[in-house]
Amino acid sequence: MRHRGCGLLYTPALARRGTAGHSGIALLCGVGALFFAAPHLAFAQDDKPAGDTLAAPLVTAASTPAKPPASSEITIEGMASYGHWIIFASGRNCKLYDVAIEYDRHAWGRFLKARVDYVAEVLPMVLLNQPAVTDIWGGSLSQTRKIIPGADISPIGIRWLWRDGRAIKPYLVAKVGLIAFTQKALSSQSTYEDFSLRSTGGLQVRLNDRFDLRLGLFGYMHFSNGFITPVNPGLDVMNSSIGLTYHLGSRRQSAAH
Repeated sequence: MRHRGCGLLYTPALARRGTAGHSGIALLCGVGALFFAAPHLAFAQDDKPAGDTLAAPLVTAASTPAKPPASSEITIEGMASYGHWIIFASGRNCKLYDVAIEYDRHAWGRFLKARVDYVAEVLPMVLLNQPAVTDIWGGSLSQTRKIIPGADISPIGIRWLWRDGRAIKPYLVAKVGLIAFTQKALSSQSTYEDFSLRSTGGLQVRLNDRFDLRLGLFGYMHFSNGFITPVNPGLDVMNSSIGLTYHLGSRRQSAAH
């Protein structure tokens, strides 16, 4: 069949081809429209009104309360000896004086109704007053005296504190460490460094939310070299101490003590 107006031959095959071409274009346009419309449809589904009950989570995570920091204190105290014991050593006629900085931290719960704390201590100044001349075991051979300076560090210690939170709190503390002097202490055959053991019992009295007065009513200190050398002169002294304790942390935590 010919199309008379245009001079083109119009056949059934050509008609089918045109129909197929138009169908393909329409399909391509539909896919493209769907591609551009899909993000907007998804956004519209996610953008739900605030009052929609389905938008609220069905299960909420339980809030865990923050664990309060452990109670800790710093104490600065001075100690003076007033007598001797004959327990682990036989040294006599000597006196000890020191200044100590002690750190206490509540780390081990409670035992026998007492709060149990970890203790570490540094003694930047220790003064040993002893006879100027001694035998190899530390016995006095002279009426004159001399003072030997030293220092001590006790990284291992424990404290029991009763009546925590009250105005008057009894305590008992024990510490183990090393002490060193600028000269060989007690005897010319001893060592510059010795092992030290300290224990004190007393009262801690509240002054305010931050500060306590610490009274070491009865203390014991021992030092010796543990027979690192053939000669092991040592000293056991009774002592008393007084100090000022500062509670670390917030004022509210300090008031709880």
